[in-house]
Amino acid sequence: MDLNADLGEGFGSWSMGDDSALLDVVTSANVACGFHAGDPSIMRRVTAQAVERGVAVGAHVGYADKAGFGRRFVDIEPDVLRDEVIYQIGSLDAFARIAGDRVRYVKPHGALYNTIGHHEAQAAAVVAAVADYDRTLPVLGLPGSAWLRLAVEAGLTVVHEAFADRAYTPEGTLVSRREAGSVLHEADEIAARCTAMATGRPIIDSAGGELTVDAASICVHGDTPGAVGIARRVRAALEDAGVTLSPFGR
Repeated sequence: MDLNADLGEGFGSWSMGDDSALLDVVTSANVACGFHAGDPSIMRRVTAQAVERGVAVGAHVGYADKAGFGRRFVDIEPDVLRDEVIYQIGSLDAFARIAGDRVRYVKPHGALYNTIGHHEAQAAAVVAAVADYDRTLPVLGLPGSAWLRLAVEAGLTVVHEAFADRAYTPEGTLVSRREAGSVLHEADEIAARCTAMATGRPIIDSAGGELTVDAASICVHGDTPGAVGIARRVRAALEDAGVTLSPFGR
């Protein structure tokens, strides 16, 4: 099982999360590429730290919406979205190569991640961006999404992702952040859910039913209260359950 986190999401003197501490916990780092968050100096620093610690570097691409942290839908032309995603992958790849490695996978962020779960044109644009840049790059996403379906059709390698601290609907989609209870905060509960998902056992969905989540990577968020402690608890629980943790992007 891979354990990933969204990192490098500060901007200038403004910081978010403890990137250095999380890099000691995760096996893959989704690094913001300067559109929803991040800047060149942060990108360089985080990729260097990730490479030094043997953590796989992934391009965390999003809408050009720093003010909304990439969590607002943008009605953008597909060709423009394709080129903006290529731009983001390439910029992060430059810093990864300076650090002695390269970008190992691509994961969309926030509203883009959710939108391409069902928006065929935008999903196709992101698939085209990855295929144009480097079709050997795996892509990370939600099982059942249009994005992963089109990626498979394009011959890309897809990796199913689960979320440690997000509530799921009975259909296997994420409960909207606008709804109460969409984000979990209790470390032991989150760790138990992650262990269940990693060992093929069901979790409880938002309607109280059982849901089995098929995933090869689990995302632990770095921007929630107590994020580092939660991530450490999740990793310890997985290792105690005999789950081997390693990056999928290698």
